[in-house]
Amino acid sequence: MKYCSRCLYPQNAKPTILIDEEDGLCSGCRYHESRGKVEINWGDREKMFEKIVSEAKRMAKERKNLYDCVIPVSGGKDSQFQVWTLKEKYGLNPLLVTFNHCYNMESGLRNLESLVDKSGCDLIRFTSNVKSVKKISRFMLEEVGDLTWHYHAGIRTFPIRVAVEKNIPFIFWGEHGFGELTGIVSLEDFVEFTKWTRKQHDMRGYEPVDVINASKGKIMMEDLSPYVYPTDEEIEKTSLRGIYMSNYFYWDALSHVRFMMEKWDFAPVTFRRGRTFNLYAKIEDHANEVHDYLKFLKFGYGRATDDASMEIRHGRMTREEGIEMVKKYDRNEPTSLKVYLEFLELTKEEFYQLVEPMRDLNIWRRENGEWVLKDGVENHLVTQFTQSSKVKQSNERTFSDFNRNLYYNDLNPPVPRGDRRCDEQNLFFKIL
Repeated sequence: MKYCSRCLYPQNAKPTILIDEEDGLCSGCRYHESRGKVEINWGDREKMFEKIVSEAKRMAKERKNLYDCVIPVSGGKDSQFQVWTLKEKYGLNPLLVTFNHCYNMESGLRNLESLVDKSGCDLIRFTSNVKSVKKISRFMLEEVGDLTWHYHAGIRTFPIRVAVEKNIPFIFWGEHGFGELTGIVSLEDFVEFTKWTRKQHDMRGYEPVDVINASKGKIMMEDLSPYVYPTDEEIEKTSLRGIYMSNYFYWDALSHVRFMMEKWDFAPVTFRRGRTFNLYAKIEDHANEVHDYLKFLKFGYGRATDDASMEIRHGRMTREEGIEMVKKYDRNEPTSLKVYLEFLELTKEEFYQLVEPMRDLNIWRRENGEWVLKDGVENHLVTQFTQSSKVKQSNERTFSDFNRNLYYNDLNPPVPRGDRRCDEQNLFFKIL
């Protein structure tokens, strides 16, 4: 298996990653590199964003809308920064929209509550019915190895439906996640949200009608109604645009987290997590550990690879340090797996059996009846390009005392907040 000479991504990373034959760099590192190039004038881009903001205000006034835009929120780090920027810096009156997928962490609910309180914004929150969630989760786990399909389908559909219903033409998203991780888009393209990317990248190629057909009647339209996208005519009538703010601002999640901790009391968790050292990302998503473990079982890498790669690109962690994090976390079976298997009425044996045909045989092989990795990034500590691919190291280190409460370090663990929702890991998800 080929691995990036700078970060830790393998060539089978999803949705798509390219590794340059000439210097061994992956497309995700190239994308990150492009954000710091002198030809990217962030001042000019912010002026472009100001024009979009002015357009949103003008169209809201013309349509006599109470709200200037829609912001999809989860209680996570990005949505806090999006709301603060649009409301406090640019004076927009946003309507916040949340899709409640039922697999909530208490820390995420705490941060969502704080976001609504501090921002003074109105919030529409749609809660899926648990019976339908259970049916969809189990079926999509069996079909494509994803028990959180309804997450992505919901957050990429419900805010759009609200915008169409209320005739609001602008939806503001944060970063283009796949661009940041694997570099499948270019900053030069100013990509916007589309129905196609929603289906192919977020929903694994399945619209509700595809789920109904594939399930052969086990799942019906009443289970899937929240995930039905507006028609092309409705989108056109609303003149709807989905704007990624990371096209217009230099996007550094760590600085955003610190900023929102100060401004609106955003709270990372303080307990040791099972599959990553990061204490501020994906802390609203209880099923993420199982979702991420499935990624490892299929493709041989997990969340620690994602998080360490971003730290390496920012120069806060060396590649050697990142590899240690991968060894420490990526192969761990999540403690919450038992909870989800009981909820979905599956045994652990059935769980591992259904994953078998989904394993990437470029990285996995059978050996004495067991699945073993053919390769791993730890076997690629030094390549012909690793020295030339190194980034300049930042004075700020991932595991410095300054970052004590943002990244888990066994030798210097975070200080408890005195809030059980952030200090204690609950093995059970919260529906509301």
